Amino acid sequence: MTLRIHALYHVDFEELSYIKQWADNQGHSIAVTRFYENYSLPSQDSFDWLIIMGGPMSIHDEADFQWLADEKAFIQQSIKEGKTVVGVCLGAQLIADSLGAKVAPSGIKEVGWMPIQLTKQGLEHQLLKDLPKQEFTVFHWHGDGFECPQGATAIAKSNAWDNQGFIYQTPKHKELGTWVLGWQCHFEVTKNSMVDMVMHGQDYIQDAMTDYPHTVQAGDEIIELGDTYIADNNAWLSTMLDNLVKYG
Repeated sequence: MTLRIHALYHVDFEELSYIKQWADNQGHSIAVTRFYENYSLPSQDSFDWLIIMGGPMSIHDEADFQWLADEKAFIQQSIKEGKTVVGVCLGAQLIADSLGAKVAPSGIKEVGWMPIQLTKQGLEHQLLKDLPKQEFTVFHWHGDGFECPQGATAIAKSNAWDNQGFIYQTPKHKELGTWVLGWQCHFEVTKNSMVDMVMHGQDYIQDAMTDYPHTVQAGDEIIELGDTYIADNNAWLSTMLDNLVKYG
């Protein structure tokens, strides 16, 4: 099955990264809307999957980023149409908001390589069956958090924030065999994209380390730990994307 994937970018340093490698390997096509340039959103019949990437802004920053209102409406319509919709960090927060869940500062920042664990429902879910059964380490970069949307399955938590991911289906998704999947963390990072994020976020890291020294790592530490964890994170993401196709 060849997919038409459309990605939404909020900044140029948070791209599909490993997801692009996976899509290229599978022969899927990719189109992109870059909201920070002269953007245009596609028609709903032009894509199969919508992937919403991260960014440093909040979902509430419509006064500064006026395209956020258009993006939220587009996500809501994509869900209504029964599209497979995948959100990464800000993308997951935008999906949660579109489903009526509260998104707000979580009271703590998580930046760097830190553990999460699947919930009981996450451990039992067919999309996540190849993920570790015990605690495992992923790449975080967020200060806002979402509540689990009504009707969604909460799939992961960390020591700092309970809602790290969710899976959701409307009746139309169940009929079509499609899914809505949101993760706070960044399984998709490669060495290059992680270095890019650290470079652009140095000021954020320095400020956050002062207030949250136990959950925010220094840039050098993040990059060094990436050598240990990136390959596993990409492999877990690959199996999840494969399962989205397999169980569709």
